[in-house]
Amino acid sequence: MTAPLSHVRWGIIGVGDVTERKSGPGFQKAERSSLVAVMRRDGAKAADYAARHGVPRWYDDADALINDPEVDAVYIATPPGSHADYAIRVAAAGKPVYVEKPMARTADECRAMIDAADAAGVPLFVAYYRRAMPRFKVVEDLVRSGELGEIRSVSVRNSSPGEAWEPGHQPWRVQPEISGGGLFVDLGSHALDWLDHVLGPVEEVHGIATNVTGASAAEDHVVATFRWASGAVGTGTWAYDDAERTDEIALHGTKGSVRFPCFGEAPIRVRVGGVDREIEAAYPEHVQQPLIQLIVDELTGHGGPAPSTGRTALRTGEVIDAVLAGYRAQA
Repeated sequence: MTAPLSHVRWGIIGVGDVTERKSGPGFQKAERSSLVAVMRRDGAKAADYAARHGVPRWYDDADALINDPEVDAVYIATPPGSHADYAIRVAAAGKPVYVEKPMARTADECRAMIDAADAAGVPLFVAYYRRAMPRFKVVEDLVRSGELGEIRSVSVRNSSPGEAWEPGHQPWRVQPEISGGGLFVDLGSHALDWLDHVLGPVEEVHGIATNVTGASAAEDHVVATFRWASGAVGTGTWAYDDAERTDEIALHGTKGSVRFPCFGEAPIRVRVGGVDREIEAAYPEHVQQPLIQLIVDELTGHGGPAPSTGRTALRTGEVIDAVLAGYRAQA
């Protein structure tokens, strides 16, 4: 990589919903960072976004943004089906890449993105932002401090009532040709990646995925078992035709346990030595801003390395591929 930048001027490819609050303003509010250009194939929508967010330039052509000499780094916020293509093009232009999660539809696409970044000598980051969010750092610190003892078992559950869509009008998140799968890929990847961060890579995984509703071509019920490098073992259930909404990650150690939602803002519940306590920890206004700041710190020589990279995200992609292998083979 070239010498550190003094200030990172960002461009965004794909200014959809995720960029309105979760990510876009974070590029403007992070230190030594600014958002200078946005792109959407619908030029009117790109112009509207630029006007509402105070962005100087907009494009309806990705290559025009990528090759803008005043854009130092590019954030790719399109659906996963185009991540690899755009990431490879940004890397070829010699610019750092920050791509939305999931990193791509398959691990093979992730590897192609990593190869392109390596060949160009540019860094590749992925928006698994829970690795940097203060709320999740609280739980990480509980684990790393030893307060919970050795983590022995893990459980993850995410469920919600099923949804019905008109034929041909399913959202892209449940169109495997675009997203790589269903809500397990879109939502479950967050928990899997954060657990990789805290417990180490998954060393063994077994999964069953089914489609019980027929509402889309994607899996809607997934059950998996895992063994992490730390020695912890665990289960995960992702059910999207359930009577109840559930959202919980639980870590059980030799001294205590912690339970917390992956997506909600409920208090973190800790039990150590038979004593219960709750820790309030809200989401930041712009959930990606803490990770964006760490990426900018790395690019400007003020810190680093940032915790979510192409290589860490590849591991999550490999786990998803393993869980869905049987379902995909039958599709």
